[in-house]
This record gives sequence, structure tokens and C-alpha cells, in this order.
Amino acid sequence: MDYKKAGVDIEAGYKSVELMKKHVKETMRPEVLGGLGGFSGAFSLSAIKDMENPILLSGTDGCGTKVKLAFLMDKHDTIGIDAVAMCVNDVACAGGEPLFFLDYIACGKNYPEKIATIVKGVAEGCKQSGAALIGGETAEHPGLMPEDEYDLAGFAVGVVDEKDLITGANIAAGDTLIGIASSGVHSNGFSLVRKVFEMTAESLNTYYDELGKTLGEALIEPTRIYVNALKSVKKAGVTIKGCSHITGGGFDENIPRMLPDGIRAVVKKDSYEIPAIFKLLQKTGDITDQMMYNTYNMGLGMVLAVDPADVDKTMEAIAAAGDTAYIVGHCEAGEKGVTLI
Repeated sequence: MDYKKAGVDIEAGYKSVELMKKHVKETMRPEVLGGLGGFSGAFSLSAIKDMENPILLSGTDGCGTKVKLAFLMDKHDTIGIDAVAMCVNDVACAGGEPLFFLDYIACGKNYPEKIATIVKGVAEGCKQSGAALIGGETAEHPGLMPEDEYDLAGFAVGVVDEKDLITGANIAAGDTLIGIASSGVHSNGFSLVRKVFEMTAESLNTYYDELGKTLGEALIEPTRIYVNALKSVKKAGVTIKGCSHITGGGFDENIPRMLPDGIRAVVKKDSYEIPAIFKLLQKTGDITDQMMYNTYNMGLGMVLAVDPADVDKTMEAIAAAGDTAYIVGHCEAGEKGVTLI
């Protein structure tokens, strides 16, 4: 008996590392010390020593059951972007710059080419956010997971000068809410998605005119990364008073997280065009408005609170970063929470 007969192929692990090295190298920053393969990732903090009071930020997350879609479509090159996005968007939400990322892949069996493809997506997410991929782990779990399945998660570390930290504490009645467009369902609510739509090759390959693509293509679209959009707003001289990353729990759970006591957010549902995938999902599943907005981003991946005087500069800065922004509401005095009208 040996380890391979027990279900763990050490040689496949070595091959996975070799195949992923080229993707990892593309994410490097000057602060990264050493190379891939050490017991820990080393990252120099010399670049942040000039900050008045540097604050480290961190975020950890996975892709949820969206990985099931990757299995069914046998498409593994973008799910890594989702894993990175869910983490770095949280860091950016606090005003931070993502510095580095580490991933964790648990699989039933290590297929080196598949693992390398997953990591290619992780590296792409890191490049989009400016974070270095400085380490990770691939763990084979024979007997615990089916051989053709995996789970993917990770965490990001970022930094912000304390004076630039976005806390929401200064949000006031009259402030404007600006939403930044999402790329689709992102990585939340897929347990409901998989109940609404048949998860078969035929269903996922069905083309919908209103989507302009197949159902599978619309659903697997990777989560939008907003790091550059928020950097652009900061560079324009705008103080973002509050920022909410619209993830699991939708509007009801996430928007109040940026609000101070005594302030209520009012969001106008008709202030922007809701993407077709959400309309199709709601109609097919006979889902109430309340449940949709309490589960999905409904086309807004980020919601910012800014002073009314900064609205134009904010909209221009977001557009300059390649994202689409909408004025979606305002803040008013009232019980902390969100009202959809």
C-alpha cells in the first residue's frame, strides 16, 4: 500500500505546481520576496512605510455553489476570478488597496491541468485587482469529495492609511447613493439559481434572445472587480463616505452595513435598467421582488454614498475606470436600514 493507492497522488501535486507557475508569475509585485514553493508567502511592507498610520485590511470568501456550474459546463478558467473578486472587493470597500492573495483548492482528485486552469483564473483576478498571488494550497480529499469536484476559496490582505479608511460614520441625510453596475449574478444566490433552472447541458446551452447568450454563459460570467473604479474615485479627490459590496443578502443586508445609526438609505428601483438575467430568473422561478432584492445584487455590485457636490466627479471617475455608474438614491434621517421604492 502507498499514498497514491490511498487516493493522494503526490506526483500530480508537483505537476500542478509546475503548470500554474507561469500564471502566478504574472501577478508579481515588487514587494514579493522569494518564489513559489516556500512554506509561506513573503511580502515586504517597505512600500507603505510612508503612510501616516497604515491599517491592514483582510477579506476571505469562496465562490459558493457557483462551482457546481463550473463542473456542469466543464469550464474552470473564470471561477478563480470570482474567488478573488469576493475578497478584494471587500478590501476595496474599506478604501484599501489589495496587496496579496492566497487561494485554497480542495479536490477529490488532483487533475493537474484542471488545477492549473483554476489557478489561471485566480491569477487573472489578481491582475485585475493589482494583488500578488503569493501562495496557496491544493488539497486532495479522496473519499470526502467526488473525484471530479472541487471547492475554491481564498483570502486577501490589503492596506489603507487610516485617514482614508471608509467607515460610513460621516454619512449624512441628503448624501447621494451611486451604484456601480454588476456583471451579472456574481457569486451569490446560486443555490436558488440551481433550483429555478434545470442544471443540464441542454438547459445551460439554451440561447436566450433577451440575454444575448446562452443561460450558462450568463450565469458563469465572473464577478466584477471594483478595485480600479474605487481607486479612480479616490484619485479624483472625492471622499467616499460609505461603500457597500452587494453580495449574499442583497440590498437588505449589505447596504445597512455602511450606514451610521439614524440614517436610512432610499434606493429607487427604476433608476437603472435591471439586467436581463435577473428578470429571467425572477419570472422563471416566480420569485417575489422582496426575495430578489434580499438575495441578489440586481445589477449593482457596489453602492457608494457621496456628498451631492461630488456626484459628477464620482460618475466621471467610475466611467474613466471602465465601469458603469448610476445615481440610484439618497440618504435620509430615519431608522438605520434601506427602503426600496
